[in-house]
Amino acid sequence: MNILDEILKLKKEKNAVILAHCYQPVEIDEVADYVGDSLYLSKKASETNADIIVFAGVHFMAQSAKLLNPEKKVLLPNMNSGCFMADMINAEQLREFKNLHKGVPVVCYINSTAEVKAESDICCTSSNALEIIKNLNSKEVLFVPDTYLGKWAEYKLGNVKVTTYNGFCPTHLRIRPEDIQNARNKYPNAKILTHPECHWEVCKLSDFVGSTKEIIEYSKQSKDKQFVIATEKGVVDRLSRDSKLYNWGKEFILIKDDIVCQNMKWNSLEDIYNALKYEQHEVTVDSSVFEKAKLCVDRMFELLKTGNLK
Repeated sequence: MNILDEILKLKKEKNAVILAHCYQPVEIDEVADYVGDSLYLSKKASETNADIIVFAGVHFMAQSAKLLNPEKKVLLPNMNSGCFMADMINAEQLREFKNLHKGVPVVCYINSTAEVKAESDICCTSSNALEIIKNLNSKEVLFVPDTYLGKWAEYKLGNVKVTTYNGFCPTHLRIRPEDIQNARNKYPNAKILTHPECHWEVCKLSDFVGSTKEIIEYSKQSKDKQFVIATEKGVVDRLSRDSKLYNWGKEFILIKDDIVCQNMKWNSLEDIYNALKYEQHEVTVDSSVFEKAKLCVDRMFELLKTGNLK
């Protein structure tokens, strides 16, 4: 059995779409309809006419796809694919956090559970966090769960107090300021591109700070030929592949070898095949939180589209 052919066959038979985050194993791109960051995949999930969505990512991503497609079946290839950051806060903890800061709007990073989204006012991604916070027109916001993305947004905006919950991405937090300095010494001509989930001191030392998509776009458009990438290994895998494929003549270097999110690597082609064949590992959202969580995500798209909230 050629597993690639079998997946493509099943996808057609079942009117399924496969979404893959760019931290996934790179071979999944061979069967994916769309590959990208959380915002891009959220948009594609909201636009699809497929009956089945197979989300090669982690659990909160599949939940978000379900919120945007209540009538569709959403499958997660491997149910071990969780998110340590998302698990750092639950609904009760968020309610306690809100009680300490009454009346302050809550911006919820998409890297969170549906239960947390239901307790938040609006969702954001690393691509649009600045825009979302700015357009809320509030002097202060609460930001959950990632303290580093929240504080980076506060620094970039300059006129909004961003009070953050003490969550973080363990993978990005492995990148330390000395890693940036070491990269500068070893690759003096390279641009260092960093994800804002990294520590504040790491971001300050970098040449560019942006979301996964923004890092990819920056490196594609730049005239520079060498880049040190301070985010998950999957980004380097894809950029290196595309540089060879399209003759960019560019070199992409992972900041250090252990910047790998193991949860993002659980999904395999075999898992995708089994998910499609048996329609297994369906992701649902509890009815008690569904509507509020959906509103949190919908408001993100509404604010991006119109600049206003209903």
